Amino acid sequence: MFHVKRQDDTTPDPPADERAPEAPEAAGRLFGDNLERAIRYADLLAGPGVRRGMVGPREVGRLWERHLLNCGVVAELIAENAIVHDVGSGGGLPGIPLALVRPDLRITLVEPLLRRTTFLDEVVAELGLDNVEVLRGRAEELRGRTSADVVTARAVAPLAKLAGWGLPLLGSGGEMLALKGDSAAEELLESEADLRKLGAISWTVAHAGEGIVDPLTTVVRVRIGTVVSKNAKSTKARRGAKATRRRPGK
Repeated sequence: MFHVKRQDDTTPDPPADERAPEAPEAAGRLFGDNLERAIRYADLLAGPGVRRGMVGPREVGRLWERHLLNCGVVAELIAENAIVHDVGSGGGLPGIPLALVRPDLRITLVEPLLRRTTFLDEVVAELGLDNVEVLRGRAEELRGRTSADVVTARAVAPLAKLAGWGLPLLGSGGEMLALKGDSAAEELLESEADLRKLGAISWTVAHAGEGIVDPLTTVVRVRIGTVVSKNAKSTKARRGAKATRRRPGK
């Protein structure tokens, strides 16, 4: 396990070539009391994260603007004390920045690859993130086993496919927040039929991070309606069958 320097130990700082750039002023405004943890996370991505394939080496110079800040500002779209599932979390984006910005959130990092969940487990332990857990598995395997208020995802899959993975993990009235690029509106338009089939009742493109990031973070927001449990569906089906059997013949 890698180790990150804490204020109360004498562990050497990471080598200069394994450190993230200095945190910009906006990072202090976004992460507040958790800025030091955010800095340590940035260094973990810049060092062990690069060596272990969590991020590409060319991303180190823009870790703050393109990754930590870009992800952390999505917190403004999430209600207080929400249960959040970060699908395809990879190196912890956007889940870990969200956890640092909003300690009130309960976040599960869902990731199928062992090498990534190992990295995530180590990061969560090193940063002392009590509001984060790591779950190795595919989103499809969680259907019927969990119910989140919010599902987040970044650079995981096209919107229609992502919705098929993420929307079934939501409880009634839940919302999927998919971080997308400039083509978000076009992708949303192309996916409307699929979203309806999956129980979505509303969808829109939103932007987050005013005064923190430029350009703003683009997010596709998809909300679902009431979720009917399998037991309720089975009960309804049995009642329908019973009523049919009782119907008098002609």
